Amino acid sequence: MGHVNLPASKRTSSINYNPRQWRLLDLISAAFFGLVFLFFVLVYTPLGDSMAASGRQTLLMSGSDPQQRLRLLAAIETGQPRVMEACPADAVDHMPCEDPRLNSQLSREMNYYRERHCPPLESTPLCLVPPPSGYKVSVQWPESLHKIWHSNMPHNKIADRKGHQGWMKLEGPHFIFPGGGTMFPDGAEQYIEKLGQYIPMNGGVLRTALDMGCGVASFGGFLLSQNILTMSFAPRDSHKSQIQFALERGIPAFVAMLGTRRLPFPAFGFDLVHCSRCLIPFTAYNATYFLEVDRLLRPGGYLVVSGPPVQWPKQDKEWSDLQSVARALCYELIAVDGNTVIWKKPAGDSCLPNQNEFGLELCDESDDPNSAWYFKLKKCVSRISSVKGEYAVGTIPKWPERLTAQPPRSTLLKNVADVYDADTRRWLRRVAHYKNSLNIKLGTPAVRNVMDMNAFFGGFAAALKSDPVWVMNVVPSRKPSTLDVIFDRGLIGVYHDWCEPFSTYPRSYDLIHVTSIESLIKDPASGKSRCNLIDLMVEIDRMLRPEGTVIVRDTPEVIDKVARVAHAVRWKPTIYDKEPESQGREKILVATKTFWTL
Repeated sequence: MGHVNLPASKRTSSINYNPRQWRLLDLISAAFFGLVFLFFVLVYTPLGDSMAASGRQTLLMSGSDPQQRLRLLAAIETGQPRVMEACPADAVDHMPCEDPRLNSQLSREMNYYRERHCPPLESTPLCLVPPPSGYKVSVQWPESLHKIWHSNMPHNKIADRKGHQGWMKLEGPHFIFPGGGTMFPDGAEQYIEKLGQYIPMNGGVLRTALDMGCGVASFGGFLLSQNILTMSFAPRDSHKSQIQFALERGIPAFVAMLGTRRLPFPAFGFDLVHCSRCLIPFTAYNATYFLEVDRLLRPGGYLVVSGPPVQWPKQDKEWSDLQSVARALCYELIAVDGNTVIWKKPAGDSCLPNQNEFGLELCDESDDPNSAWYFKLKKCVSRISSVKGEYAVGTIPKWPERLTAQPPRSTLLKNVADVYDADTRRWLRRVAHYKNSLNIKLGTPAVRNVMDMNAFFGGFAAALKSDPVWVMNVVPSRKPSTLDVIFDRGLIGVYHDWCEPFSTYPRSYDLIHVTSIESLIKDPASGKSRCNLIDLMVEIDRMLRPEGTVIVRDTPEVIDKVARVAHAVRWKPTIYDKEPESQGREKILVATKTFWTL
């Protein structure tokens, strides 16, 4: 196709063509078609996305070479007046560890490419993620459950594609959320009412829930009226902003992918696991994904699957396999209602071993089912007997009694009940001090989404029980694994290593709280820093909303360091003494993130 073959009559005409001219025409034609081919590659294939992402990353990195980065770090650490520059305008939704365009180059086996993949901190720029043009202070809770500012995340894709299913729609300056979903277009409230025919949705029996592939999290949002606290998760995928919409609405949510690794939650923490058209292939890879759900589901808890493959056209085999796996694990079938199935998990291990077509077996006794930070999925059933205590649904106290009851499982500390009670009382005093003496807006509509970066037993979150907030309790992966205690209290959270960015969008939280901030970046054994305090505070800034609040508790020396960095990241910090009743040498830094724009 490089040139046109002329007919013989033309070739013998009086016009003589120079062979050199033919070669030049060949080159021009080849170049033209090559450009056309390259255009289609760039526009219509993942390679184009990857190249575009690389270009964007290059732009983001421009002016931030390693030596310049080190000089900036040194200047801030020594107290030289520096103010960090803003990242480029196209970085308003930057998530360092979840970039589908960069990760598209990775393996697609078991959705590995859609999991967390973090760049080395030393290769990332030190800049502050800006808000989008037209950003406004978020609509306050509970109004935000139903509407948010369009300008805060002007992404119309879901509204255009899912509006007819009641997900969301654009009305004037707002996105409106009618409360629907693909499997409940008439609204989450009606759907939850239907589930309540088979599951104890009220009365405090169920408290912690997991919504997999949650969309804009209307299911979790409307469960709050039943006092059920739902962790909603979805990957950063073609819908792009579903978790961002959920967080802007004030609904607990987290970016995650069920792929090759365990989800970063403790074993047997969720009273209810829900999938509404989440499209997770539960029976693939010898039912590995079903086994991960089983690890997360509390004994006596409920599993709800709505949508494919439940009585779905042309998915008879998948539906049959799903039922076979549930039977092999001795799940009790509660109901099949249209395209929704409800199972109840047994309270013990007595079902296995048994003869089953998937070859399912119990994990070795050496397996720790709570290990879940960058931990590969296992093709075995987590032993309930490996975690001691009376924590099954129906045995654990109902909500709200379970918030203050002695934790049913914790073997980390001697006299754990005394430590637990002391921790609870300590945080009640501290939170009262925050509100009454430091004028922090806890308990007001200005604060809805809260994070505790070093949660321990969840005492800070427990002290906020009467406030209109939800708290993401983060247990650092290198600290004692207390996240199971947090879930037993009826609270939610995740494991995380703070030397990496968190799996959330920019501007997710109204208030971020951290005790012993320097311990988050130090190796527990050697005491040496594994990463830089400045990088951690830049990440806190990314997660925090404009005009949001940061509370840091640490020694006076560390607080002085934090204050220096706070000025560099454009916060307004104030340092306070600790509560009169508190022991130790702590100081408290309270900072406000300024509302700046490009």
